[in-house]
Amino acid sequence: MKPLGAILAGGEARRFGRDKALAVWCGKPLSDWVAEAMAAQCQRTVLLGREHQGFVCLAAVPQVGLGPIGGLNAALRYAAANHFTHVLSAGVDAPNLPHDVAHTLAGRGAAIIENQPVVGLWPSDLSAELDTFLADGGRALFAFADRVEARRVTLTTPLLNINHPADLGEQS
Repeated sequence: MKPLGAILAGGEARRFGRDKALAVWCGKPLSDWVAEAMAAQCQRTVLLGREHQGFVCLAAVPQVGLGPIGGLNAALRYAAANHFTHVLSAGVDAPNLPHDVAHTLAGRGAAIIENQPVVGLWPSDLSAELDTFLADGGRALFAFADRVEARRVTLTTPLLNINHPADLGEQS
């Protein structure tokens, strides 16, 4: 398996009130935590939905404003064009992403974390299927996961999902 890491960081952070990617948790920005987890298991990592030094940065496809599904589409297209077999996706707001989650999700077809579908392992050949899903008006990541019969995987340690400054705890 030759995975591409894809950090989804293009949200507007309306509930959070400021840039989540730069928010500090346990002494480091959220984006650094997720990037380190990706680096441990992916050959390359891209950042979706924003510009940030040190990353290949991609805009949502086919247009900005589609949320995680547009970011996943950009990552799948990039992966297919650059000969990556899979995309490991994760939101910038999951700082405790396991360094072996790609291995946990590996198997036949696509797989997502049960309670956080933005964390998934997607075969790069799903790019055309996602294009069709979007052209048909699909916008929900869970609906796309259902369409491609993605397996649901439960982690033994739940992922954090930082949506409010209070979720950072005392480290903020």
